[in-house]
Amino acid sequence: MLSQAVVEFGAPLQEIETPTPVPQGSEVLLKVHNAGVCHSDVHIQDGFFDLGGGNKLPMANIGLPHTMGHEIEGEVVAIGPEVKDIAIGARYAAFPWIGCGICASCLRGEENICVGKSRQLGCSNGCAGGYASHVLVPHPRYLIDYGTVEPALAAAYMCSGLTAYAAMKKVGPLGEKDQVLVLGVGGVGMMGVQFARALFGKGPLAADIDEGRLEAARDAGASDIYNTKVEGEAKRLVADTGGGAYAVVDFVGSEKTFAFASQTVRRGGRIIIVGLFGGAMQMPLPMFPFRTISIGGSMVGSLADTLEMMELVRAGKVAPIPYQTRPLDAANQTLNDLRDGKITGRVVLTP
Repeated sequence: MLSQAVVEFGAPLQEIETPTPVPQGSEVLLKVHNAGVCHSDVHIQDGFFDLGGGNKLPMANIGLPHTMGHEIEGEVVAIGPEVKDIAIGARYAAFPWIGCGICASCLRGEENICVGKSRQLGCSNGCAGGYASHVLVPHPRYLIDYGTVEPALAAAYMCSGLTAYAAMKKVGPLGEKDQVLVLGVGGVGMMGVQFARALFGKGPLAADIDEGRLEAARDAGASDIYNTKVEGEAKRLVADTGGGAYAVVDFVGSEKTFAFASQTVRRGGRIIIVGLFGGAMQMPLPMFPFRTISIGGSMVGSLADTLEMMELVRAGKVAPIPYQTRPLDAANQTLNDLRDGKITGRVVLTP
């Protein structure tokens, strides 16, 4: 099979050819039709996450060459001898956040935060992803029925959609005057706008540095928009909301976005950090009790979350985000465009 693979961290992907896997046991082989490009892939290609202050978290646990791509949709072309009720030729999205199955997190149904040896497609060592002609899925329970949803969007829902849905679930119920701020409306944040509307029955606020993305968020149902590069926008948001947003969901995760979040979350509110752009945060400890705020993280979502999310999507309760398709050999250019902030919505590769 052909793959666009990381052969050296910090270097362009290269096309490699390897034997097409033969599924064993409960495994299912998909011919990849759609593979979404995620900002996490930029970090994997770079070989590190930025921890701020010149500190980096290296990708020491990923051996090279490595095939990225965790937003996958494809066609069943072969099955292992233990697989039942899965037809050759059927199309599915693949849940990629697969755990070891035996650690405490996995036994709680939280494979996405596995503390053992995870098997995340495109993200874990030895687990090839969807930037390829084929991908091996370890069990049919990870094959997700997406109904009549556009196949390219079905792929994107496996990370950007799931990440947005799980993060919005962490907000909890809203009061009549409570507002949610979606901070960063790229591909995942745009999904956040949609899932906020579906879960809370009203459009969220949206903030970003790019006017084009902000207008796209308004078109997608955001109730108001704020350009974080404009001086005084944080104060305007606090004034508009009568004290700030009840929840700020930060889909960027940078020092600058955290600063904006901390300025715009209201007393008693919460900040949920989703993005992995990087950096570090500082806040005086007494401000936590004085402001009664909570700060937490959200990392993609569980298989149960995925099934709940896809019920909403199949029912037509979540409007599609903007996306474009590109050929697999455009993976490098797409990663560069994503790194430079040039993409609105999602780009999906079509091997």
